[in-house]
Amino acid sequence: MTQEELDALMSGDIEDLESLPNDNINDEEEEFEEEEAYESSHIPSEKPIGYSPETAHHWPLPATHENKMVHQLDDVTKESEEKASEIFDLIESVSNELMEKEENLNNLIEVLKSNVELFETLNKKFPDVNAFKEQLHKNTQALNEADETLQTLQTSGESIMSVMDIMQYQDIHRQKIERVINVMRALSNYMNSLFEGRIDDEKRVSSATHIVGDTHNELASNEDIEALLAQFGS
Repeated sequence: MTQEELDALMSGDIEDLESLPNDNINDEEEEFEEEEAYESSHIPSEKPIGYSPETAHHWPLPATHENKMVHQLDDVTKESEEKASEIFDLIESVSNELMEKEENLNNLIEVLKSNVELFETLNKKFPDVNAFKEQLHKNTQALNEADETLQTLQTSGESIMSVMDIMQYQDIHRQKIERVINVMRALSNYMNSLFEGRIDDEKRVSSATHIVGDTHNELASNEDIEALLAQFGS
């Protein structure tokens, strides 16, 4: 519909849209089809111009749930805390087992020491008895091995304590990430507050489709005209 026909309709010269010449309607349909063809041919590509696998790191990721920054950081802190808790539980279990075995080994060492003292005494009094000499040698060797094993257990326990100390940095890293999240959320809330309007979006007047200075000369659709007439009628 042209501007002249719209003016005639508003002034009452034309009572019904159906009384308009069919040529105009056909022209409108042709123009609509042309517009659709133009728009379909100018649909932007999913990948921006200049995008390639080599330059992919220059382009921002789409704002999906998997790529939202705060979502990702929240997932990282949550999973990191859960895994760290599991690691601490395992380390504590291993540490308790080592302490238990160390205590058992200390009891065994005390028995071996008493055996060594006994066979040393017997070997001095009965140097010709080979059984006492052999048992002294075996118990002395077992005592040395037990001492080495005890040292290994103690060293392992110290290493586990060092691991637990190192794992404390994980909690510090989590706190740093949470601080970044808080800053990002504060900035987001500030920007939302900065662009906040006093009118709800549902009550806001829709933007004009055509304003003075537009270079195109698109025609108004029948739906736009009927909506305009209904607005004047109310």
